[in-house]
Amino acid sequence: MMNPRRKKRLTWVMLLVVGVSVAIGLMLFAMSQSINLFYTPSDFVEVEEGKQPPTVGQRMRVGGMVVEGSVKRNRDTLEVRFNITDTGPEITVLYQGILPDLFREGQGIVAQGELIEPRVLRASEVLAKHDEEYMPPELAEKMKGIKHVNPNAPDAFKQTSDGESQ
Repeated sequence: MMNPRRKKRLTWVMLLVVGVSVAIGLMLFAMSQSINLFYTPSDFVEVEEGKQPPTVGQRMRVGGMVVEGSVKRNRDTLEVRFNITDTGPEITVLYQGILPDLFREGQGIVAQGELIEPRVLRASEVLAKHDEEYMPPELAEKMKGIKHVNPNAPDAFKQTSDGESQ
């Protein structure tokens, strides 16, 4: 037979273990709901191994280059619609607000928001890269061999057919 004092201690230890387990479970659930995964437009078509395909309603970050001629602004509101691309497919981004000063067509951006259709993101934040050389590492990996060149830049380099710069 178990001593009443030991029985009381065992009950408290068990309650403590269950309480800590529930707290850890709730924290992990809350963290999984707030994770913003990074995608490129190609990820919407070609899903990499080990990465979940994007689903409608998911919060995410999408990075790419703003497609030339795709920026459409609503004259009455601050709503802007534009497309971004990396190496092929395009994703439409809807944004309500003032865009960063460095935002322009042909520029690299990262948009954070919620996927409202399979290829439409309602952005809550749009970030433009801060200089011509910076690119998020995930996007740089996707766009290996493709380099955005500003034709107005004085030191614009030429690219040979095999992708090497001169």
